[in-house]
Amino acid sequence: MNRISTYLLLLILGILLNSCSSKIYPDAMKNPESPLMFQGKWFDHPHNIEFDKLPVIPSQHVVVSNVQGKPGDEKYTFSGHHLSGGVNQHNYLIFHDGKFWLMWSDGPGVEDRVGQVVKYATSPDGLTWTEPKLLTPYPPGSGPNSEFYNTRTEKGMRWIARGFWLRNGELLALASLDEAAGFFGPSLELRSFTFNKSTEMWEDDGQILDNAINNFPPKKIPSGEWMMSRRSYDYKERGVDFMVGGLTSKSDWEVFPVLGTSSELSAEEPYWWVLPDGKSLMALFRDNRKSGYLYRAFSTDNGRTWSKPVKTNFPDARSKFHGLRLSDGRYILVSNPNPEKRDPIALSISDDGIVFNKMGYLKGGRQIDYPNVIEHNGHILIAFAGSTKQKIEVLKIKISDLDQLDMKNYPTKQ
Repeated sequence: MNRISTYLLLLILGILLNSCSSKIYPDAMKNPESPLMFQGKWFDHPHNIEFDKLPVIPSQHVVVSNVQGKPGDEKYTFSGHHLSGGVNQHNYLIFHDGKFWLMWSDGPGVEDRVGQVVKYATSPDGLTWTEPKLLTPYPPGSGPNSEFYNTRTEKGMRWIARGFWLRNGELLALASLDEAAGFFGPSLELRSFTFNKSTEMWEDDGQILDNAINNFPPKKIPSGEWMMSRRSYDYKERGVDFMVGGLTSKSDWEVFPVLGTSSELSAEEPYWWVLPDGKSLMALFRDNRKSGYLYRAFSTDNGRTWSKPVKTNFPDARSKFHGLRLSDGRYILVSNPNPEKRDPIALSISDDGIVFNKMGYLKGGRQIDYPNVIEHNGHILIAFAGSTKQKIEVLKIKISDLDQLDMKNYPTKQ
């Protein structure tokens, strides 16, 4: 074979390989149906990963709040665990006005019962935290003296922490309020609180939107508008939506559905980010049908319409997750990737926000879930619920340590 023939053959093979690759690799406009979200030579199948043997990412660790009861004082059973004390979960972080702020849901018994409130703490460095204080008051008619306190009933109310929103320089704390019978009650609403520095107390600042609970606070989209997810009280039948707006006022929103989130999967707790092209959005969904994988959809028109959610090959324990784009351009996703249980919690890395190729171990050996992640001054802070949602804990990680994450010697299950 002469040089010209060899060159032509290689050229044809290259075109074919590129064509095959383009059909496999996801793209917001050209290939939103691709299931590829996780790849690497270090594993053979996403569910065969030895999650407890992932390379460890170094971190500093602190417990901010602990509502575990005394040993032998078991009062409740939750997820097969005998518990006493209360519940701590739905943790959210932000850095503002020279310090870190952390909020979470704090309730009696197990999660989201009558009388649940939102608490908060602050820290100068992410490791030394103040004592927890009330952010919300007790829900109307549902305090410790109520006959319905610590029960699940439509006759009592609960607050659920929903995150911090820094809007026009003002820090807002978001919380939902509804009946505590199921998920969610017909009076569901999303409200905001502002911090009064003179009294050092949070004050109710009014409604954000009726019949709405978000998953994470608003972020800016390419149009300059704010966007956050929304579940209505009947979302299990209608699916999940995205709320776009927040410019003229904090209560100015349009709601756009994600079609297929109640038929293609049982969507819970959506999350999204802007892709490197600066125009496209990618949303991820937990699947309550226990598929063991995350689902994904794309939008190329600022959240007005979305591609049909597709089951990816990224493993998931049917648990809440969170991530962000770092200042160096990489994307990180913190989640429970073990499809069998919420143990461990891990951090995955992607160069383009679409496909991940590295995964590192953060914490485990017990149930750990509901992470929230922020970046500040060369570090990542991750707040999460630990020990079956009875502790609020924080990890502080050097971003430079992510560069040392090596997957070469990682073992898969045999």
